[in-house]
Amino acid sequence: METTEILKKKIMSIPELERTLSYWRFKGKKIVFTNGCFDILHLGHIEYLAKASDFGHVLIVGMNSDSSVRMLKGENRPVNDENSRAGVLASLFFIDAIIIFEEETPAELIKLIEPDVLVKGGDYLPEQIAGYETVVTKGGEVKIVDLVPGYSTSHIENKIRNRDSDKQ
Repeated sequence: METTEILKKKIMSIPELERTLSYWRFKGKKIVFTNGCFDILHLGHIEYLAKASDFGHVLIVGMNSDSSVRMLKGENRPVNDENSRAGVLASLFFIDAIIIFEEETPAELIKLIEPDVLVKGGDYLPEQIAGYETVVTKGGEVKIVDLVPGYSTSHIENKIRNRDSDKQ
């Protein structure tokens, strides 16, 4: 199989994910889930996703669709469309599956997946994370990963804008 085909297979529909989850569970894999917009992939994202993958055998990333990003971040976002963002995420060897969701939060997706570990970055309290109840009720864990200071898509956007305004 060609590398591009391998990357495309990581971006799954719900039925594809359900079949793959059954296989991973049959094999006794510990399933980790995290989510985000991942608009402009940066070092902070890479470190966060790598740390998330260390909590289990399989990492599933729920990625906000373009319309979902607009709900959360405003009309000027995302910078990169959902197919581009998913393709870049698929290129990371430690990500096993990407599923694009339309809702504001991945709560319904988490109910479907029932991950063993739910990971979120930042200064959240575990109880504030979408899907917390679902995961804990099923005996899973919720982990918070510290974000890498100085890295954010908003910071990158501002840096680009400031450079552009200096040239005018």
